[in-house]
Amino acid sequence: MKALVIGYGSIGRRHIDNLSQIPYVKIIVQTNRKSNSFLKNKKCELIKNITEGIKQKPDFAIITNETNLHLKTATTLAQNNIPFLVEKPLSNNYKGIENLLKIIREKKLITLMGCPLRFHPSIKKIKEIVEKKKIGKIYYVFSENGSYLPHWHPKEDYRKSYSANIKLGGGVLLTNIHEIDYLYWLFGKIQKTFSTSGKISNLDLDVEDYASVNLFYKNFMAFVHLDFFQIPKRRQLRIIGENGIIDCDLIKNRLTFYDSNNEKINKLISNSNFDFNTIYVDELNHFISCVRNQKTTINPVTVGAEVLKTVLLIKKSAKEKRMIKYNDL
Repeated sequence: MKALVIGYGSIGRRHIDNLSQIPYVKIIVQTNRKSNSFLKNKKCELIKNITEGIKQKPDFAIITNETNLHLKTATTLAQNNIPFLVEKPLSNNYKGIENLLKIIREKKLITLMGCPLRFHPSIKKIKEIVEKKKIGKIYYVFSENGSYLPHWHPKEDYRKSYSANIKLGGGVLLTNIHEIDYLYWLFGKIQKTFSTSGKISNLDLDVEDYASVNLFYKNFMAFVHLDFFQIPKRRQLRIIGENGIIDCDLIKNRLTFYDSNNEKINKLISNSNFDFNTIYVDELNHFISCVRNQKTTINPVTVGAEVLKTVLLIKKSAKEKRMIKYNDL
């Protein structure tokens, strides 16, 4: 199989590394960067533009360029019947999204909106617990993802990253959209949101570096905290229900359930040596399997667009300082 990887930033490098472990996959990389030892060791073929890539007739593509280029790239691939995995977010606005979704539906194209946390062992277990209603009625949900942006890629200037630049589609809400995604996977669409966001740190960027998000579902509420300045980093999920409390540390892959009926703490998952890359490997294998067998993925772009819509509603709420209903976009 031929894989076309569009973009060669940190996530592009991760996908290339994981693809290189699959012996039957030839890797083609579209980038303006010069070849280096990593690309040579992975036996990648370099091309300069997407037109060259399409001529190679790839079996699938992986979109890892800047956020503001995702939609245009995805639309071009869809028009040429090329299945693709696109990293989140799908875009930094909703303009042109419906056109892309129409093309995907008409061509019955296999797509995957990047969702690595759906392959996280603890999130998968929580999904099972919620679906089986072991926690009973849900009262409240708290999700947090806070870390220090300059620590993400120490060898790079964070000020030049897409995360730090509004023109490239950055900001903590779009960059850390994965929290909104797994909440969508667990609980479905929200009814409304009231949120705040802004820049409060000393980081040199022109985007919001924190967001405090209130998501209102039919029978309960979720609070999401995101930031670019927290040291040490913290990524957690806590669900409070009538039968107990779920506590999850996504970094350490540690999951506990406090059973309020028996007043007992159950350690469901505890793995301090968890290799975070395994969720990307599982995501990639899932996508390739769906392409080969012509099966719908766990999160096709036609569904994943709903998560982008949710984030754009959150941004609108923060900007207008008011409650926004789901259909107000």
